[in-house]
Amino acid sequence: MTRIDFYILQDVELDAMQRFACRLATKAVFNGNDVYVHATDDNHARGMDELLWQYPDQRFVPHALAGEAIRVPIQIGWQEPADQDDVLINVSGGVPGFFGRFDRVAEIVVRSEREAGRDRYKFYRDRGFPLFHHELDDWEAA
Repeated sequence: MTRIDFYILQDVELDAMQRFACRLATKAVFNGNDVYVHATDDNHARGMDELLWQYPDQRFVPHALAGEAIRVPIQIGWQEPADQDDVLINVSGGVPGFFGRFDRVAEIVVRSEREAGRDRYKFYRDRGFPLFHHELDDWEAA
């Protein structure tokens, strides 16, 4: 059964969620996982792709937009991926209909989006998925 991890950031801005997603994706790849970052739309996916070139500093992990012909450990897209099923990092704001095929789902919640995060939490809880909660205060310093 898919494990759902909620990462609660004390940050207010949505860009903190995106930076944390980059850091989490990098960590997952270094732990041997393939990652799919699920964005809202094409523009959002392209923004995440650009951010992964810059953040986190001093690290680079091969990544590409979903559908590109190259095989990389991090794919970024807004539709159901063709071949990723290890880790889904959801930055779309909604629950992707295909989340259940992944071993793990990471939901990132910033303070300005707490209500939407609660709705996603209830969605997973009501369907019996194992939920894990991580409160992070100063995650960028770590």
